[in-house]
Parts: sequence; C-alpha cells; structure tokens
Amino acid sequence: MKRLPSIVIVTAPTRYQSLIARWGTKGQARFRMKQAAAHRIQTSSEQPQATTSSTFAEAEFSVYESEEQQYQATVDWVRSSLDLGYPLSMVDRRYLPNYEFRNAVVVVVIGPDGLVANTAKYVGNLPIIGVNPDPQRIDGVLLPFRAEQAKQVVESVIRECADIVRVTLAEAVLNDGQRMLAFNDLFIGRRSHVSARYNLRCGQASESQSSSGVIVATGAGSTGWLSSVFNMTRGVSSWVGGRPIAPVRWDWDASMLAWVVREPFASRFSQAELVAGTLEQNDLLELESLMPEGGAIFSDGIESDYLEFNSGTTAIIKVADQQAHLVIQGTRQV
Repeated sequence: MKRLPSIVIVTAPTRYQSLIARWGTKGQARFRMKQAAAHRIQTSSEQPQATTSSTFAEAEFSVYESEEQQYQATVDWVRSSLDLGYPLSMVDRRYLPNYEFRNAVVVVVIGPDGLVANTAKYVGNLPIIGVNPDPQRIDGVLLPFRAEQAKQVVESVIRECADIVRVTLAEAVLNDGQRMLAFNDLFIGRRSHVSARYNLRCGQASESQSSSGVIVATGAGSTGWLSSVFNMTRGVSSWVGGRPIAPVRWDWDASMLAWVVREPFASRFSQAELVAGTLEQNDLLELESLMPEGGAIFSDGIESDYLEFNSGTTAIIKVADQQAHLVIQGTRQV
C-alpha cells in the first residue's frame, strides 16, 4: 500500500528533560542541583550560607522548568495547528540518523538553532522550517518563525510558493564508503586533547602533521567555530605587533569551504606550512590517519555521532553535492 506524504516535526530534549533522564525524578534532580550550587559557593566563599545555595539552585531549576513549559507549549501548538490532511510524524533528535524521510513533504524543526543544523544533514532536499520555541532565550538565526506562523508557512511550502535559501554543506567521504555531511563545520582529529597525527594533502602539496585537528567550515559555519580561530589569530598578531586580521565570511549558498589546522606543531616528524586554505567546487582536501586509535570525524559539534578515523583510514573533504533547503519567508505571490 502506498503511504500518504507526511509532515515531520523534529524536536530535541530540553535541559529539564535531560536532568530528569539523568537523575530519575524531579526531586532528585533538584537535590543534585542544590548540592552543585552549594559546592560552587563553598569554593568561592569562606563563609557559605545554606540558604544562599538553596535559593540559587531553586532559581536555576525554575529556569529549567520554565524552558520546559515553553518548549512543550510550542510543540503542542505546532502539532495541533498542522491539521492539514497529512499524517504527522514526531522525531526526536536522537533518532535523526535512522529516520526515513523519503515520504515527507516538509520538515518542521522546533529549535534551538543547532537542531536545524543537525537535521539538515539527514533530510536530503526537503524544505526545512525552523520554529523558535523561546524568542526570549534563543537568538534564532536559523529559526525565523514563531509557533503561530507554522501552519501558514507549511501551507506555502506545500503550494510551492515559499522562499527558500540553499545552504552549501561540507562532506567527508572515507575510503570504506562511509560519509558524513556538515551544515556548519567538520572536525577531523582525536576524541581527546591528545594531538592528532595524519598526512594532509591539498592539491599537489602535502605534509605530515601533528595538531589539535582540522576544522572545515561552510559559509553558514563561518561565524561559528571558525570565527574562534580568527579571534585567536587576531589576538596573537596584536600581541607581537602585527596587523589586524579580519575574519573570512561568505554567503551560505557559495560553493566554497574554508579549512584550518588547529595548533599545528612543527618538529622533526611534523610540518606546519599547510595550515589554512579554501576548497572550491571539485577541490579536494585529503587526510590520511596516522593514529592507531581515538581518531574521529564529527560534524556540527555532535561528538556522539562520529566516523572512526584511525590508521588505514583516508578521508576526502569536499563541497557536498547535496544542499540544505531552509525556508526563510512565509509566502509569496505566484
């Protein structure tokens, strides 16, 4: 039997839900937060007061509860408003890598921003609508819509009259066929603070390197992790009397990636000349692991979803053929 097209709503656990999942009950979670608050105050004050730590913990816990209430209210509103004759599927962030989106017509992501980035890697060319569940707390760069706008925007996507921006993705492909996409950035290195060892090749140039890993950023990610590299570089340059260094940024839909080597170490066995560059369409960055264990490639800061990058593994980094499709306007005249 042919399945009806569906609308997929993607959600993520709140901080409150994560607390309850960790400690089992609301009372136990509150108790643990009180203990943590008392410890913080004790290490910063010679005369800690129990009432102070208790009050602080209660205030912090109430913020978590408020976030939870706001998020669930948004989810309920969006879910009830999307009674458009299509089946609704609710997908938790944890199950995105294994969910089959083939039968969906649109994906509604109920923030935060990072959830949009994570979702974009798994939905193919489906339009993504970002809903900001808490505009008072979430900036919402990737979440242009409120809950009350969701129905109208979904309808515009179904009628094919929504404005959509295409976002270039980065892709890592391993020599065993595994692949990973990134909305903001890829990280290639180790899952610890130990230096990563690998051979790097870009074009005709190659080096054996030891570093804290390699970051590959998209245009969407140029204001994220990559910007911290420029902050560090600018500070070091200023310290030694050099000229100011402006960060590199480019349009989200530009077919370009930037790569940088974090803290490259020069020694008898490692070089530090190939430390940054750009990849245009069809350019390749090749990395061969020299690590017997602990090597990893992950994207968009999700360390739990990673590819092993150990000895015998080669990764090709490039501009992905697939793009993310983000809805940026509600409707337009057609």
